[in-house]
Amino acid sequence: MSGMLRRVRGLPLRSRLALLVAVAVAAAVAAVAVTCWFITRNQLYGQLDNDLRSQVGSLNQNRQVIPIQSCPDTGMRGIPGPTIQVINSDGTVCTLRGKSAIPAQPSDLAVADGTSDQALHTTDDDKGRAMRVLTVPVTGPGNERVHGVAVSLANPLDEVTKPLTTLAWVLLLVGGIGVLGATAAGLWIARTGLRPVDKLTDTVEHVARTEDLTVRIPVEGDDEIARLSASFNSMTASLASSRELQQQLIADAGHELRTPLTSMRTNIELLTRSEETGRAIPPDDRKALMASVKAQMIELAALIGDLQELSRTGLNGNDGPLKVVSLHDTVRTAIERARLRGPELTIEAELAPWYVRAEPAALERAIVNLLDNAVKFSPEKGTVEVRLMRGSLTVRDHGPGIPADELPYVFDRFWRSPTARALPGSGLGLSIVARTVEANGGEVALAAADGGGTVAAMRLPGAPTPPPEIIP
Repeated sequence: MSGMLRRVRGLPLRSRLALLVAVAVAAAVAAVAVTCWFITRNQLYGQLDNDLRSQVGSLNQNRQVIPIQSCPDTGMRGIPGPTIQVINSDGTVCTLRGKSAIPAQPSDLAVADGTSDQALHTTDDDKGRAMRVLTVPVTGPGNERVHGVAVSLANPLDEVTKPLTTLAWVLLLVGGIGVLGATAAGLWIARTGLRPVDKLTDTVEHVARTEDLTVRIPVEGDDEIARLSASFNSMTASLASSRELQQQLIADAGHELRTPLTSMRTNIELLTRSEETGRAIPPDDRKALMASVKAQMIELAALIGDLQELSRTGLNGNDGPLKVVSLHDTVRTAIERARLRGPELTIEAELAPWYVRAEPAALERAIVNLLDNAVKFSPEKGTVEVRLMRGSLTVRDHGPGIPADELPYVFDRFWRSPTARALPGSGLGLSIVARTVEANGGEVALAAADGGGTVAAMRLPGAPTPPPEIIP
């Protein structure tokens, strides 16, 4: 059984569907055929028994008690009709009409003895032919029962078995034709129904073989196959977009890495050539070269760190499980870190309680990036204003501001304003902010502030009070 199941599982899907249809139709046809055969059988047996009972009624109207010992030849033995014979209680049988005698059965003797009123059974005559036998008691002129004698009437079962055999062959033939037709229909239905799946399979194999993500499957209708095709098209579009973003990230990262590496290589080559030729570089120039190498190393390390954070967060902007986070405490911690980066700056903070659901480390990193951006562009001994009210965080600096035509690009990866390329940075900080905020259902924007400078506005969904399960 298990081996057969394994063989069935190894068949193609369309073959399994056709086989399933054929088995289902075969089972239905078999159930109908067997039911029809048994109903017909019962009806034929009932009709045969009724014929015997009607013959008994006709016999009772003009019956004569015949001496069983002499068993005379009445001349009726060759006449067509049911076999009639008289049965004595001692088991002897006198056949009045019929071609061969039927041996008396115990139920027949019970009727002759008077212990039973009727016997209906099936038995074989002396020639081995199956007979349906009805045995009833013999009554006298006054309807008194004659003990020791019974009369049997019998009809051959051929009247039932031949039609039943013919019916069985007809049902078998019709059922077989039906099963074959159902199998053919199942194959056609499977082939037609799975044609879209074949197209989908061919497309998937093509994508796997060529890595061509521009292929699309035509979507027809709104059934499950159409939904599967639409989902596949959506998946390939997302993969193509992801690949494009990945390629763009690699290209942008290579471009950004090339600048500090080129500068470092030039400076190091100058220092190496000075050592090899013995021509000393003036102390001021050497100091400037070393400072440049150090600055380029710091910039390179910052760029690599931002790339690592970007790779950890992936597409969703988070690198850990979400938790209920106290946004005001997170902002306060980020402000302390920002003060270390710009000790000469004044950071004014007004923080109202607000709780959000986010990944703590990713959220803190995003807020630190916002504050770092404000610190970097603030003038010496300037002021950075931080305000958190009902989930809306604003960070305002008093720096040179961002031109209006550059605002649409501030959250792009590696984008840096032409006026800010001399400042340290990788161009990934605000991109990480945007991805983290959007991943947590919020929004962020930069705009020019009234009176000069830039204001960054970030809003996250949440509540002014923590959930009950975390209230101490």
